[in-house]
Amino acid sequence: MLTKRMVNGLLEKTGVLQTGHFLLTSGRHSNKYMQCAKIFQHPDISAEISKDLAEKYDGYDIDIVIGPAIGGIILAYEVARQLEVMALFAERENGVMTLRRGFEIKPGSRVLVVEDVITTGGSVKEVIDVVRSSGGEVVGVACVVDRSGGKAIFDVPFKSAIKIEIETFKPEDCPMCKSGSEAVKPGSRNN
Repeated sequence: MLTKRMVNGLLEKTGVLQTGHFLLTSGRHSNKYMQCAKIFQHPDISAEISKDLAEKYDGYDIDIVIGPAIGGIILAYEVARQLEVMALFAERENGVMTLRRGFEIKPGSRVLVVEDVITTGGSVKEVIDVVRSSGGEVVGVACVVDRSGGKAIFDVPFKSAIKIEIETFKPEDCPMCKSGSEAVKPGSRNN
């Protein structure tokens, strides 16, 4: 198992933690952002973190690993590879999380839901709904970085490679906005 110190080292090595003025998916602002996609530029590091997450669910008898597009696609694949099971991803169609591309979850399948970063848990909850509406049984949730500060709560075991707290602000309370800085949506300007 990877220690917090080891995971921190891997995140630093890959340039995951960024500083600036960011507009997060939740609508909140932050002066830091975790760009976990940078981990997946390095297959060896991706495999190491995915193996750690897979080991946390040893004995859960998992059939499928699924993640939300885009952040959970590579992680779902790599965790599934480590577990030697099927990998799927869910994506939004007309604003609704769904299975597309001929993907299906057979009733009774035991499913692990994964995501790169969990802040509010909204996308993961949508994927959980997709799994359950297909007749699958969600056996756990795993992520590389848990940024929720304990606020993302699921009715199944929730495990992460690391927990990191990053301060966020409502737009009207954001000190960076008050100083005249404009928030950037991560991914829109080389993030």
